[in-house]
Amino acid sequence: MPQGFAGIEQQLLVWMVAILRPGAALFAAPLTGSTQVPLQLRLVIALAIGIPAVQLSGVHLPADGMISAAGLFLALGEIVIGLALGFAVQVGFAAALVGGETISNAMGLGFASMVNPVSGQSSSAVGQLLMMMATFLFLASDGHLLFARILIESYGAFPAGGAVPLQLFAELSTLGGLIFAAGLAIALPVAAALVLVQLILGVLSRSAPSLNLFSVGMPAAMVTGIILLAMTAPLLADAILAAIRQGLDQAAGLAHGG
Repeated sequence: MPQGFAGIEQQLLVWMVAILRPGAALFAAPLTGSTQVPLQLRLVIALAIGIPAVQLSGVHLPADGMISAAGLFLALGEIVIGLALGFAVQVGFAAALVGGETISNAMGLGFASMVNPVSGQSSSAVGQLLMMMATFLFLASDGHLLFARILIESYGAFPAGGAVPLQLFAELSTLGGLIFAAGLAIALPVAAALVLVQLILGVLSRSAPSLNLFSVGMPAAMVTGIILLAMTAPLLADAILAAIRQGLDQAAGLAHGG
């Protein structure tokens, strides 16, 4: 074997370990986790983030090689850490989607759904609107750069090949509560006003039984909801941005071992 290729196998193993954590994080994170993002682009970004981070922090390869029980646990640990960081950043986007679904149901637009290009699943029209707003706010606030920095800093607390702390799973269990709380905070200004509209329509239906509630109530709720969305757009943007920052803070806490 030529002298220049003597350590190429060891170097390729280091690169393989380096791509696991960023690759899993990009798969679970917003924007890069979309089905429309090519796999080749994810691999290039994962290598660009993982190789310098692993070279700085070091990697502990198993003595028996990667095709062993120790190598399997190493790969699983890297994937679990990457998925945890990616899911934590998803908090803001998931909260925007929950808020959009709540507003859509209150407006009577729950049936108006379309395919979400990020997840590939159907979601309401208002949910799509808030998801696009979350995407613009995430990019405008340099969330993608902060996420890359969080990934690199995670190697300081959890070096490649080290043990995965059990408190990581306990902290992941709190993400569901954060998503629902942030989603309700996003939907509160519009949904609360729409509930009042529904109450007024209920009183009118009781006072005038001959009134066709479906022909009057549904257009009134839709028009009121559209007007409220236009009026409360700055408040919705602030709530979504706060949820995105909360997700990034959660990811930073996980990356630092807290």
